[in-house]
Amino acid sequence: MGRIFEVRKATMFARYDRMAKQFTRIGKEIAIAVKAGGPDAHTNSALRRCMQNAKSVNMPKDRVEAAIKRAQGKEMENYDEILYEGYAPHGVAILVETATDNHVRTVANVKNHFNKGGGALGNSGSVAFQFNKMGVFELNPEGMNAEELELELIDSGLEALGESSDENGKDILVVRVGFTDFGNMQKALEEGNITPIRAEVEWIPSTTVPVTDEQAEDVSKLIERLEQDEDVQKVFHNMG
Repeated sequence: MGRIFEVRKATMFARYDRMAKQFTRIGKEIAIAVKAGGPDAHTNSALRRCMQNAKSVNMPKDRVEAAIKRAQGKEMENYDEILYEGYAPHGVAILVETATDNHVRTVANVKNHFNKGGGALGNSGSVAFQFNKMGVFELNPEGMNAEELELELIDSGLEALGESSDENGKDILVVRVGFTDFGNMQKALEEGNITPIRAEVEWIPSTTVPVTDEQAEDVSKLIERLEQDEDVQKVFHNMG
């Protein structure tokens, strides 16, 4: 029983840490959205997206409202979004999206994570060419006809529509558009009264690097190090 309890305890703490990280990430995204477009979600599409994503990770409504209010304060930090590029072990390309109020701290930490994880931080442009910047919308498929939806969205920049499942194994529809069509797709979904479960801008690899299970573990350790950093928002890779 003791061993089972310890495993459950570790799982619980891991889940809590992940949730806390998600809340922190979305809180920064809200701050950036409010600073750029104001606190009214009706006129600020970026803020609407943040609020949808907050709901998808069960971020309490009062925390979302507090983040919006805090973002309007004069004492609120100004976050800069910076993309770092590098390589993990075994030739896997890594992109690291950050939101920081201290560039010096962030670049030093990111470089340290790469070094300790057996990788190397690269220069701007050294890795990003291996990825496509795309808008990704996750939809609840209930009551939807995928073929009809595809026809409806094709004029809004739809590049791909596929089926997948979320981390809980629940079926979802995944819509992908080029980055420049993100706003067009968001508008089309809103006009069709379709509220995404999640809407993000992601870096999708154009090709992947095949790795063994052992090599994948090495890469995953570096990714985990990066994701735990307070300035890191998202990490993308081309590990196959």
